[in-house]
Amino acid sequence: MSIETTLDSIDQRIISVLQLNGRLSYEELGTQVGLSASAALRRVKRLEETGVIAGYVALVRAKRIGLGLTAYINVRMEKHTGGDKRSPMDLFAAAVQTWPEVIDCVSLTGEMDYLMRIVVADMDHYTRFVMDTLLKHPSVQDCKTSFVMRPVKATMTLV
Repeated sequence: MSIETTLDSIDQRIISVLQLNGRLSYEELGTQVGLSASAALRRVKRLEETGVIAGYVALVRAKRIGLGLTAYINVRMEKHTGGDKRSPMDLFAAAVQTWPEVIDCVSLTGEMDYLMRIVVADMDHYTRFVMDTLLKHPSVQDCKTSFVMRPVKATMTLV
């Protein structure tokens, strides 16, 4: 169970600044939010320790590395028969962790069980992924795909 952390206005400014540039020095960060470098460091360390800041990454443009096609796939699972020790949902969730094409995967309410965002090189790569990986998984009953024509908004910032 996660515990919600209360953020004051300085914490929110720190998060906003770091989401735009996570490589700032503590001196630069402190200057932008009105703190000394040591106070900025203490605040950032507390945000990391409480799990508000989960990590730091380099954002890569998929097209620049040959991944030009993004798709959202709705996945419907087979119904659980009760014979296995692990449910089809557990088996599927474990398998998804090993599929490099899958960027995001969430469990849903409603008609479909999962929504995956995948990034692949092209339609051939997409076809191989769906036919040779996704639909061959024993827990998967069906899938429906929508392809991204044009990104409208993509952000990682929360505050």
